[in-house]
Amino acid sequence: MAIIDGVECPFCGGHFREFLPAGLSIPVLKEKQVIGGGYRANAVCPCCQSLDRERLVYLYLKSKTGVFHHNVRLLHIAPEKRLQEVLAPRLNIEYHSVDTNSPLATVRMSATDLGYQTSFFDVIICNHVLEHIPNDRKAMSELHRVLKPGGWAILQVPISMSLRETYEDSTVTAPLERERLFGQNDHVRIYARDYRDRLEAVGFAVRVYSYTEEFGEFASRKYGLNIEENLYISCKLI
Repeated sequence: MAIIDGVECPFCGGHFREFLPAGLSIPVLKEKQVIGGGYRANAVCPCCQSLDRERLVYLYLKSKTGVFHHNVRLLHIAPEKRLQEVLAPRLNIEYHSVDTNSPLATVRMSATDLGYQTSFFDVIICNHVLEHIPNDRKAMSELHRVLKPGGWAILQVPISMSLRETYEDSTVTAPLERERLFGQNDHVRIYARDYRDRLEAVGFAVRVYSYTEEFGEFASRKYGLNIEENLYISCKLI
């Protein structure tokens, strides 16, 4: 295991001995080894409150894309506050954000019924959203529809690589039972190794990207990332 001397937040630039913990210790998340879900000891920036998964997306955008330099039309589903703060003010980004109830969203809208024309966006960020949506395939299809040919989306979910097939049951609606089975009272499934197949089934070409593989475990731990979490970069082919 790599040893680091403190951590650094890429959003606020703060340096700390460690980040704060986040998440709940729900037994099913530990049992099914859900990456990106449950309790994490080193996850929240004590200054700006950014989360590990939010920092991962930001670091990818900065190091591997031209989002901060090229003119793009970007859709942010269920926007995270720190990501929104760095994306929305950029003059080169035409920024749109949607959610069904978040006060951070500029438009009240469901991911299963996006009120945008086909092939409208260059980039979509949808981070830990699909696990909340009963008809996730409809949401995936909508995300694919509004993306331009050649455009790409970051579609993150909590995921268990120990499961071959996604674990879901549409008859489970009680919050406490959802928490017991899926790890959170508003989650409707635990995604598994077939997550990529679901994205590809609606037309996406999917590339799984590991920040840790490219930049090393030291860099991931420095920024308080989950070293096991990969990004699902989903492209709409021309």
